[in-house]
Amino acid sequence: MDDVTIALIEDNPKDEALTLRALSKHNIRNNVVVLRDGVEALNYLLGRNVPPGEPLPPLPHLVLLDLKLPRIDGLEVLRQLRAEERTRLLPVVILTTSREDCDVLEGYRLGTNSYVQKPVDFVEFTEAVRQLGLYWLILNIPVPPGGGRRD
Repeated sequence: MDDVTIALIEDNPKDEALTLRALSKHNIRNNVVVLRDGVEALNYLLGRNVPPGEPLPPLPHLVLLDLKLPRIDGLEVLRQLRAEERTRLLPVVILTTSREDCDVLEGYRLGTNSYVQKPVDFVEFTEAVRQLGLYWLILNIPVPPGGGRRD
């Protein structure tokens, strides 16, 4: 499981540190790419900064997406990810403090795989991250290479 990458899209340094600590505490020692705003996330995930002719970097196995991001918010990031063939099936878990019905509904409408509210308590938060890691990185069967396209 060491070759598995997680993209953590999070602008809050405290939540970033808590998430990384929770992953480490539960021996989820994957490569974590931290992206701190929506533009940076889209550039990385969609390969927008890759020079023409260069191969796109491999996609992460899981995206943990906050909604309250600077420059481009998390729902717009999700909208753009689902609009692209390359990232349409990429597992995206919204991990946010918002429990607003409109955010939950829009997240699912746009194609999130799961919506998890960040617990305020550290023990609850680490348990939530442990369960996310267990399910998405160990139990879940990912989309086959090539995105399941029939050639």
